Amino acid sequence: MPQETGRQLVAQNKKARHDYHIEDTYEAGLVLTGTEVKSLRAGRASLVDGFGEIDRGEAWLLQVHIPHYTLGTWTNHETRRRRKMLLNRSEIDKIERRTTEKGLTIVPLSLYFSDGRAKVEIALARGKKTFDKRHAMAERTALNEAQRDLGRRLKGM
Repeated sequence: MPQETGRQLVAQNKKARHDYHIEDTYEAGLVLTGTEVKSLRAGRASLVDGFGEIDRGEAWLLQVHIPHYTLGTWTNHETRRRRKMLLNRSEIDKIERRTTEKGLTIVPLSLYFSDGRAKVEIALARGKKTFDKRHAMAERTALNEAQRDLGRRLKGM
């Protein structure tokens, strides 16, 4: 059987970039059971409520929903269990320092397979206030209108 290559996206947390200021991103491996991997390969997962924490020098991913594998039996996994993230010691220490000192939080951005191994992209993020969200939307709207006007001007309309 040929080994998988490339990146196969399973789930993405689009709302995280809307709700948080992303300061730094990391790629972490995941410790999963067999039925979790099969459910992920079927393309089923949700990162919406997920977050990360550092507990006793280990990185954990919490509240990520991976549904039951449909063909699984009594060996099926819990849907929202704690899952260990695999990071280097220096990365764990850096993340722990920044979350305790600066008040940042760990947010999962995407879940994917990279060369056949389950990975999660996590971010150190700071929550946005509602006026920040409105300001970002206004900037995006202004940029789109400027691009549209420039395109019309170039076409001679």
